[in-house]
Amino acid sequence: MISYKEALRKLDRSKLSIKSETILSKDSLNRICSENVYSRFNYPAADNTAFDGFAINSNESNKASKYNTIKLKILKTLVAGDNPNIKKISKFSCIEVMTGTIIKKPFNTIIPYEKSKVITKNKIKYLLIDRKIKKFNNIRFAGSDFKKGQLVLKKGDIIKASNILVLKTLGIKNIKVKKKLKIVFFATGNEITNNEIIPHWKVRNSNGSYIKAFSKILPLDIKEKGILKDNDEKKFLIELNKNIKHKVDIVITIGAVSAGKYDYVPRIINKFKERGYFKGAKIRPGKPILFSKIKFGTAFFGLPGNPVSTAACFRFFVLPFIFNSLGYFDDVPIKAKLKNKFEKKKNITSFIKGKLVISKKGFSEFKVLKGQESYKIKPLANSNVWGQFNNGYSTFKKGDLINCHTTFGVNFF
Repeated sequence: MISYKEALRKLDRSKLSIKSETILSKDSLNRICSENVYSRFNYPAADNTAFDGFAINSNESNKASKYNTIKLKILKTLVAGDNPNIKKISKFSCIEVMTGTIIKKPFNTIIPYEKSKVITKNKIKYLLIDRKIKKFNNIRFAGSDFKKGQLVLKKGDIIKASNILVLKTLGIKNIKVKKKLKIVFFATGNEITNNEIIPHWKVRNSNGSYIKAFSKILPLDIKEKGILKDNDEKKFLIELNKNIKHKVDIVITIGAVSAGKYDYVPRIINKFKERGYFKGAKIRPGKPILFSKIKFGTAFFGLPGNPVSTAACFRFFVLPFIFNSLGYFDDVPIKAKLKNKFEKKKNITSFIKGKLVISKKGFSEFKVLKGQESYKIKPLANSNVWGQFNNGYSTFKKGDLINCHTTFGVNFF
């Protein structure tokens, strides 16, 4: 049995090599960027107005005062999307503009409607200026947000909805991303069923639904391959060979991984193991976890069957392996002060269901929830993070800093 830190090292050395593909940027939500992406243009593309009002040449206001009002002839009205080129621009003139209108020389500053006074004389409209106006007021400058050649996304970024907005705004139609990992999993045990109405000696296949949920937020193609019964050892062998042949990236079983009479998964995997193999880790929950790289580069995880053990092992073993294989390295913990005292065995790492809360003073705090047994699902539902309590310590005091991890491994902030 190995430590959690040693298990992570084995997983790191066994990571998969995932190829890339080019897809439409509008379809890239939650995918992992395969290369640095740079802006091909300035954004804004040209100087434009930040307010509705009037574009003037500030130099023509230099002699303006409340005793010397200057009249600027309003040549025309332009709105966002209009061609900004004007053939003849006479001295002491201006243009009426709407927000987003492109501004070209000689105009170099904007007077908002709220600070403007307009008169009509002989059917011609004039803007009255009674003060000196600074240049570059209320103008959004070309490249003030993104400059041509500036980094937009870096290799390894997970693409959020806000990134898609930026990509589309900058005219980046296609983007190179890591291919989705192909994952198949099997539930095991005579007690597991997909039926909704069941006798009390059966158990609904909730672990399967839990794992499949990760495909909604991460770049994973997850398929459930059914339930293996207690006497399905030969069937498991056949299914394992079949999925290896089909070049599945990761095969997962849930249950049948411990030391019971019908826990046949370790026996089968022993025939296939190639590198990175470990059976059992000094953790709680999830101690019986099994991992190995098997034939043709496929990775195998055997997760224990208790719901919380499955959830913990998927979060702290499978997800780090997936992220490492995809080149995503931003799965960093959130530091929080422990809100209530916690005790555990010294030589194990514990993954604890808890709540990350903000104190009245604005500090992040982690509250250990009651009911940490691996069969209890209520605390899992009530939690919003996992707390990691490392080996080497048995007592953690109120105020100690704890590493907190989000459920999906992605911090969207």
